[in-house]
Amino acid sequence: MHAWVCDNPIGVDALQWRELPTPKPGVGEVLLEVKAASLNFPDILMVENKYQFKPPLPFTPGIEYAGVITAVGEGVTQFKVGQSVAARSGSGGFGTHAVTSASLCVAMPDAFTHVHAAAFFVTYGTSHHALMDRGELKPGETVLVLGAAGGVGSAAVEIAKVAGAKVIAAASSDEKCEMCKSLGADATINYGDATDPEAFRAALREALAGTDLDVIYDPMGGALAEPAFRSIAWRGRYLVVGFAAGAIPKIPLNLPLLKGASIVGVVWGGHVRKDPQGSAAVVEELAQWYAQGKLRPVIDRVLPMSDLKAAYALLATRRVLGKMVVVN
Repeated sequence: MHAWVCDNPIGVDALQWRELPTPKPGVGEVLLEVKAASLNFPDILMVENKYQFKPPLPFTPGIEYAGVITAVGEGVTQFKVGQSVAARSGSGGFGTHAVTSASLCVAMPDAFTHVHAAAFFVTYGTSHHALMDRGELKPGETVLVLGAAGGVGSAAVEIAKVAGAKVIAAASSDEKCEMCKSLGADATINYGDATDPEAFRAALREALAGTDLDVIYDPMGGALAEPAFRSIAWRGRYLVVGFAAGAIPKIPLNLPLLKGASIVGVVWGGHVRKDPQGSAAVVEELAQWYAQGKLRPVIDRVLPMSDLKAAYALLATRRVLGKMVVVN
């Protein structure tokens, strides 16, 4: 097998494409022939040693991928050789083969392609867990999605619409805003134009058109966090999904007090570990919505696995619409 290997997490340039012994699955594990793997923002942080999960060195990055099972370890009864599955693990996807726990795999429904499966379960699982579980989103409520043209953001727009919410999608360009409208967003804000907090709040007031802002979905952090929170309604829910903008915001705690609002942490991986039955039910519902045509991952482009560094570079520009996928 071959894989991209990180010996020293100082950045993408340090990754090396190497030939490695093909591993054998241990107890409770499966070996996959990787067909497709998608890039997520944590994949960048991990090879820069900035992510909260730090795999032991050396490691192969790639937290989300799909492929065909070529071997099963002792005790694995839910999968068989030749079956296509999607996997969500801490690492390992950027190679020709990967070993992972069978508990982190999902049988691919017939409707899925490997490309879509590799771009689906982390982003849509995160957004479903955020909005429906942690955010307790109800039909008729209004959601602001920050970073709405990215992987998790675009998934959040779709899921919120399926849930019957009004969606305001905030993104950094007119092109991204148009994409969000195509996903069903009711209004958009180009925060590349809203260059200061007050301009952003004014644009948000216009988009709200007199309605309350019940839920804020924030995978970005950074400078927009506080002005967005200042616009939240009484008993609103602010969902902390990530910090793709780089800076971790510091929100004054008098704001949630005055608003009776909640700041809610969202960790899909932790939810999978702590509540495997609940997360499996989420995945089943999402797969049904996909089969019904209610959800479709936005794929910016598909590149060969050998072009992984180029894919990383594109993701870092923040110009990607939806997800980047690499294939073998």
